[in-house]
Amino acid sequence: MSGCPFFEKKHLLFKNKPPKTEDDEDSSQAGVNKASKGGLLYGDYLQLSKILSAQVLQSELKSNKIHDEHLFIVTHQAYELWFKQIMFELDSVREIFISRHVRDERNMLKVNNRIHRIVMIFRLLVDQFAVLETMTALDFFDFREYLSPASGFQSLQFRILENKIGVPDHLRVPYNRHHYKDNFQGHDSELLLATEQEPSLLKLVEEWLERTPGLEVDGFNFWQRLEINIFDGLNQEKEKIEKMPDSEEKEELMAELVKQRELFTSLFDEKRHDHLVSKGKRLSYKALQGALMIYFYREEPRFQVPFQLLTSLMEIDTMMTKWRYNHVCMVHRMIGSKAGTGGSSGYYYLRSTVSDRYKVFVDLFNLATFLVPRHWVPKLNPNVHTFPYMAECYDSSYCSSEDSD
Repeated sequence: MSGCPFFEKKHLLFKNKPPKTEDDEDSSQAGVNKASKGGLLYGDYLQLSKILSAQVLQSELKSNKIHDEHLFIVTHQAYELWFKQIMFELDSVREIFISRHVRDERNMLKVNNRIHRIVMIFRLLVDQFAVLETMTALDFFDFREYLSPASGFQSLQFRILENKIGVPDHLRVPYNRHHYKDNFQGHDSELLLATEQEPSLLKLVEEWLERTPGLEVDGFNFWQRLEINIFDGLNQEKEKIEKMPDSEEKEELMAELVKQRELFTSLFDEKRHDHLVSKGKRLSYKALQGALMIYFYREEPRFQVPFQLLTSLMEIDTMMTKWRYNHVCMVHRMIGSKAGTGGSSGYYYLRSTVSDRYKVFVDLFNLATFLVPRHWVPKLNPNVHTFPYMAECYDSSYCSSEDSD
């Protein structure tokens, strides 16, 4: 029985390599230790003396040191550091929109990259719960009494983050029948109020979508073309169904067609949309048109980057919802139905926040409701419909990518 041909050759590839010389052995040590000459060192640069001394165990101060309190503190400090990084990225994106630099399409790559980075950080935060859950409910019970009245709800950074992304104030779940800001005093309360008055990411994206090229009535006029094509398509479907012999299937198809007609009639009803905005819908009528146009033409080079941005914005909502859900599950596991350390109803309060009320870009998710067969979408002629970039449409506000961080 023959053996493996590879082993029979006794690894000729490696056998024929020349032996290592003394110089080869020392090449790994050829560097120069610059730190020995003084200057800024790793620990100083990262301020590690401050960070690593910030884990003060309340149980230890009470002469009853509980091992798992250290994990609890480090995990939450890590969350707060990542919240700070998310806000740093978010502020830079908002500034690009606010300063109109987004009209230079070259900056859209920067926007997409930073929004994607926020998504990746949230993915990390969602996974971080797995580390905290290595602590059992009894382990947490051992030191929980030392935490009161501290509570995760008091995370100022997370509330500011919600405001900057665009969580609507009127849709927030009351905290013990009070407005969420009532739990913050002095400078913290002023910061929250200031972020409520600043343009949120949602508002800035809405204004950007309203400028989507191709919506102009005197140009491509996407919205009117789409409306005509959709209702022509629905009429053709009706004619096909009417030719079918009477059956239960025919009745079901006709009933579904009626629902589709009602759906698209509401889509093209601007007054109805404005009414829904007053009830909690997020995007303006024109912004909805822009978003749907980007969805339908996402494979066109002009709309690929905008489509990636809309996808990432939905990912932020998805990750934040998963984060809230994981938090709910962990709290339920750790304290059951007990009240929270800050005085809330605990699990029941947190559960009420896992809903579309806190989804900022929920209208983007709902765009899939209005998808239609590809042949119903108005055809683009690249030779005619060139769709200039925003910077070309607004020469007075053209900014090079070097003008923004």
